[in-house]
Amino acid sequence: MLAVSASHLTWHKSSYSSAKGQNCVEAAAAPGVAAVRDTQNRDLGHLAFPASEWTALLAEVKVGNL
Repeated sequence: MLAVSASHLTWHKSSYSSAKGQNCVEAAAAPGVAAVRDTQNRDLGHLAFPASEWTALLAEVKVGNL
């Protein structure tokens, strides 16, 4: 994992997050990095990944492998 300061990130709520506030995930991008956090537990921090790993994960999700 990479160390990225959350204060420097612009967070975006996933379009797949529940309208009732359940299963909410936010993502943010920085040069070469993708970060993810739980909307309901922002104070618990976030996970940061190399952008290439995040791109590979999304590609697998889109084709139904995950």
